[in-house]
Amino acid sequence: MAKRQTANIRNIALVGHSGSGKTTLAETLLHRSGTLKTPGSIDRGSTVCDFEPQEKELKHSVDTALCFFEHNNIHVNLIDTPGYPDLAGRSVSILPAVETVAVVINAQMGIELITQKMMEIAEHRNLCRMIIINKIDSPGVDLHSLLREVRQTFGNVCLPMNLPAANGTKVEDCYFSPSGEATDFASVEAAHTEIIDQVVEVDEELMELYLEQGEDLAPEQLHDPFEKALREGHLVPVCFTSVEKGVGLDQLLRVFEELMPNPMEGNPPPFEVVEDDKTEPVAISGKADDHIIAHVFKIAIDPYVGRLGLFRIHQGTITPNSQLFIGSGRKAFKVNHIYQMQGKQHTELTQAVPGDICAVAKVDELNFDDVLHDSHEEDHFHLHSMERQPLMYGLAIEPAQRGTEQKLSDALHKLAAEDPSLNLEHNITANETVLRGMGDLHLRLVMEKMKAQYGVEITTHLPSIEYRETITSRAEGHHRHKKQTGGAGQFGEVFLKVEPLPRDEGFEFVNKVVGGTIPSQFIPAVEKGVRDVLDHGAISGHPMQDVRVTVYDGKHHSVDSKEVAFVAAGRKAFIDAIQKARPKVLEPIAKIKIIAPNDSMGDITGNLSSLRGRISGNTSLPGNRITISGEVPISEMGDFQSKLKSLTGGEGAFTMEFSHYEEVPPQTQKQLVDNHASGTSS
Repeated sequence: MAKRQTANIRNIALVGHSGSGKTTLAETLLHRSGTLKTPGSIDRGSTVCDFEPQEKELKHSVDTALCFFEHNNIHVNLIDTPGYPDLAGRSVSILPAVETVAVVINAQMGIELITQKMMEIAEHRNLCRMIIINKIDSPGVDLHSLLREVRQTFGNVCLPMNLPAANGTKVEDCYFSPSGEATDFASVEAAHTEIIDQVVEVDEELMELYLEQGEDLAPEQLHDPFEKALREGHLVPVCFTSVEKGVGLDQLLRVFEELMPNPMEGNPPPFEVVEDDKTEPVAISGKADDHIIAHVFKIAIDPYVGRLGLFRIHQGTITPNSQLFIGSGRKAFKVNHIYQMQGKQHTELTQAVPGDICAVAKVDELNFDDVLHDSHEEDHFHLHSMERQPLMYGLAIEPAQRGTEQKLSDALHKLAAEDPSLNLEHNITANETVLRGMGDLHLRLVMEKMKAQYGVEITTHLPSIEYRETITSRAEGHHRHKKQTGGAGQFGEVFLKVEPLPRDEGFEFVNKVVGGTIPSQFIPAVEKGVRDVLDHGAISGHPMQDVRVTVYDGKHHSVDSKEVAFVAAGRKAFIDAIQKARPKVLEPIAKIKIIAPNDSMGDITGNLSSLRGRISGNTSLPGNRITISGEVPISEMGDFQSKLKSLTGGEGAFTMEFSHYEEVPPQTQKQLVDNHASGTSS
């Protein structure tokens, strides 16, 4: 096999809302490029990218999948992503592998929740973006209005590379060789001029030439400034297609091949060196003959192959027998085989160059976000992490059958390794194992896979709310611990003050003991006693926060004073002070953002008010939709997802992230305190 050139590689992620046609688009491009003799079908469960049993059953993507094709000497890697809002974390996690994010919009549905989310994330990540408006031949669509809405929402930098014609049954090119034929709206000539005007703005010399000559510029002259405009977000190409009818696909292929950036033309990946608590950005050359630097963006557990690590090469050339280090690990592993992925199929490569997306198998030490390299000079290289949305939706889980705890643990850790948007945590206060994800559908799919693939059944319930305790005034506390049981006794006496800190400031311990009334070796014991109360609470059994504790006096005994005595004295003196400092129970408050049809607004705001929620604002969106923003106690959100579906006819979606803690209502505090006193779980 001839060595692939980095300049001939294109890495593109297909993202967008469920039902926009991403998987069918990938399948059709594989067929059109000659990679597939016959395109597969979602209905028949025969597509390259939707190969998981869950995907075949649902007829929707539930995980990311990689495929590739060769066309006109260009190697295009496509990553197909799920479009359900609950699975957006899986889509976001693969973005470090690509230069271009292609957002696919269903012309019938317009701009949906994931459309906006992925455009914003791609822009924040400094990736080149393009928009593919699919299903343009659907009955009743108003493509002129949709393009206007796209530009209103994402800016006038969104410019059509082609325009629909003959009622969406064909498209007319506006960039490479504009024909001037009639379209369903607008003018090809005007669209062509607008593209050129936009591109030359980033190149002063070309702009002067364009203005002086007053002549059109050839695509070859525009290539470099076009790439610069893409990198700077100064241009977002828009392509119209109907994948089902094959409309616009040849032009889309040409846009992929000639206009989308190769790995050397995209914005450089945000690598950094993290060492000695210092983080510095670092540039990499991207050259094939430099040290190897690659980034693991996905882990897949294959029942037959084992653990697969999918990675993007950013520098250097990898061949079988390459020796690679993982992060700061001192022991290298040998690359026995390099694979390129075509859905669930994998074929071997003899070498892989910068820009290639590959996989290695059976390296159990590999994890998501690892950096692979072949020199200890890069031990501390990291790729700047994607900002992850806090996982607010969770279920407390336990095995359905006793004795299967280890089997459950093994399955959970494998599933969490595959899915960066899944988190496993243990709530010590409630003694619960909590599985957190992006939403109800996300966790339901995980549990179905756990049963089908690993044979593990579980029972679930809503997790305990992570309340906190705090104080609202200053107070003093005192306790003398004295115990005499024959022989050496125990003695320790502590005087301390407490005062509230600003919300979410945590805890501060101050030692102001003078004159040795508490010997310095016993101060850590006093703090240990205080921290024991912090961890387990004083009134409701929940951890305490936002408090400063100042130890200022005490007494000791030359014989009987010991660490255990001052631990007990510190703990009880702290509890004494808390009781006098007007203690309060706090509850977690989440920021919530809801996108729904306009006519559902009244029902939604009414429901949020009944949940003790506060509306902070709303914004009108194209397509007769609205965004509602607000705050709501997490304790009230148990079945909100199903309520929202009911209120909006299934068209509403929401995101939620932790915001802050606030005092609970008095009746709730009384119930929590009473439950704790009686030993009832909260």
